[in-house]
Amino acid sequence: MQQPRDPHEIPPGCPAHGNVQMYGPSFGADPESHYAQLRAYGPSAPVDIAPDVQVELVTSYDAALYILQNPASFVRDSRRWNALNEGRVPADSPALPMMSYRPNALLSDGAAHARLRRAVTDSLATVNEHQLIRQTQQSANYLISQFSTDIRGHAELMAEYAQPLPLLVFSELFGCPPEIGDRVIAGISGLFEGTPGSDEVLGGALMELIALKRRRPTDDLTTRLMEHSAELSDEEVLHQLVTLLSGGTAPLAAAIGTSTALYLGEDWQLGLPVEDAISQTLWNYAPISNYAAHYPTHDVELGGRVLRANDPILISFAAANTDPKLTEHREQLSAKAHLAFGAGPHACPAKDPAFMIAVTAVETLLNQLHDVELRVPFKSLTWAPIPWSRSLVTLPIRFTPKAVAQGAGPAASAGSSASAWSAGSNGGQAPQQQAAAPAPSHAGPSGTHAPAAPQPKGGLFSRFLAWTRGE
Repeated sequence: MQQPRDPHEIPPGCPAHGNVQMYGPSFGADPESHYAQLRAYGPSAPVDIAPDVQVELVTSYDAALYILQNPASFVRDSRRWNALNEGRVPADSPALPMMSYRPNALLSDGAAHARLRRAVTDSLATVNEHQLIRQTQQSANYLISQFSTDIRGHAELMAEYAQPLPLLVFSELFGCPPEIGDRVIAGISGLFEGTPGSDEVLGGALMELIALKRRRPTDDLTTRLMEHSAELSDEEVLHQLVTLLSGGTAPLAAAIGTSTALYLGEDWQLGLPVEDAISQTLWNYAPISNYAAHYPTHDVELGGRVLRANDPILISFAAANTDPKLTEHREQLSAKAHLAFGAGPHACPAKDPAFMIAVTAVETLLNQLHDVELRVPFKSLTWAPIPWSRSLVTLPIRFTPKAVAQGAGPAASAGSSASAWSAGSNGGQAPQQQAAAPAPSHAGPSGTHAPAAPQPKGGLFSRFLAWTRGE
């Protein structure tokens, strides 16, 4: 029997009565109960993804796969969005930065999508695996060096490690010189934080980078995109770089933070490798939780509900991964059968590098700080109250502080590439987060201060590059 679409026609007690709100403290504290409530409605249900913004949210694993793998009936171009075109979406809605159209591979369809995606996937395929691991280790070692000598032996791992690390790695992959890299990081961080003018800062820095690579091409991701046979325009290169930044850095930060917390948590089984913590994060704490807006090209019936053409359908990767119908048979599934990286023609093209970066980041931390532990139980950690991502707000840790090294640079705190903590390891428009690592506090328990080493001028990327040169 078809369910009524008008909320006024829905009888009280029905789980869809007065749409479930997928934002705010209640959702952030317990998203699983919200998903359980929605599952009672069927494979999908109408929800408020932001104030005055209704979407259909798919919570079923099978229904999610059906939509993700059926691009003929479900397209990604948000210029079709009925409510937006009719002026029913608030101009300042937090849903707009996540769902508005941009000419990138993520939000394109058909031949345009195939062309842009080929340029991205081919360029990513040229990234050297061993070089990527070295870049990640070097970025990790730098960030650890900034807080590991704190005489309190305390750090806040999200702001000081998990969030800035992907930004450093991507700035290197893009081939940014110091000053441009600083502005790229400031721009994308400002977008995450909702800082006015950040879009212009990011766009200006990337256009300057593209102009530089036109004059002096080098062996980096930006140059490979520009030289690809798809012949992308400078504007198209810009939008693919923004997509890689926004889709790669924030989800990676969430994965690194959650995986570290799981590994150090009270319920973790000693002896399991870091890869297991990453996989558990991708299954149970999907970094991109509710996203991937699709627009039916015609009215579609799904589980007894009629989904209208051009009304947005979002995929709950978090709910699909924890679908009770799926978990009964999860032992028989591949460890990679989760939907954290999507599926179908728009699946994340960088899932293997992303997994590698996350594993390397967690391993390097564990190698550098051998006695690191959580300062609060895992179950007491707080999650961001937003629908788009499952990300920790803070991750407080303690450890034995390191002695201040004589001289700066990577040699002073270089970590081993082989993990002592992991058995046999070789190892997507983003939520708000603090991107730059703050200067470490050197105040001891008695209020005394250790002398702080002078910091090089410039932003995060400039300071990192200066550190790698031993300055």
